[in-house]
Amino acid sequence: MAMELNEKDLEILRLLQRDAKMSVKEIGERLESPVTTVYSRIKRLEELGVIKGYTALLDASKLGRGTTAFILASFTYRTPGIERPLDQRQIAREVARFPEVQEVHIITGDWDILIKVKDRDVASIGRFVIDKLRMIEGIEKTLTCMVFDTLKETPNIQIAEAYKEGGRKTH
Repeated sequence: MAMELNEKDLEILRLLQRDAKMSVKEIGERLESPVTTVYSRIKRLEELGVIKGYTALLDASKLGRGTTAFILASFTYRTPGIERPLDQRQIAREVARFPEVQEVHIITGDWDILIKVKDRDVASIGRFVIDKLRMIEGIEKTLTCMVFDTLKETPNIQIAEAYKEGGRKTH
């Protein structure tokens, strides 16, 4: 659910999304706002959870993890000998604990979750699927899609467009 943010808040988010190392002073200069005002707005955005954290974007291939796969997995909700059904969210949380896993999404359709994995090579991803993923109780079957080439991969969000379409004012 989108919340009420004004244009200065949105501009701060745009600037931080482009360069999270930008200082409060630099942001203030760009917005022609006092440092104390910018600092207060950033703190408020953090407290509201709009800004969830700050991180460095790393080049996976330069760190030996340049192979990407998307894996679809389906669950079996009933295990023989166990009366209560398995919890889909709990299974997804278990999958998310593996260090190779970058994303886990519970989805609709013929599959139950979509998993994004980065590792050294195809063989490493194969070992992940066979030795780790398929060993989780409740994972019934998987379909692995190897990525040949990535044209766009970004954590950035279109701030103004997404915010305006959500029906909120940006005054």
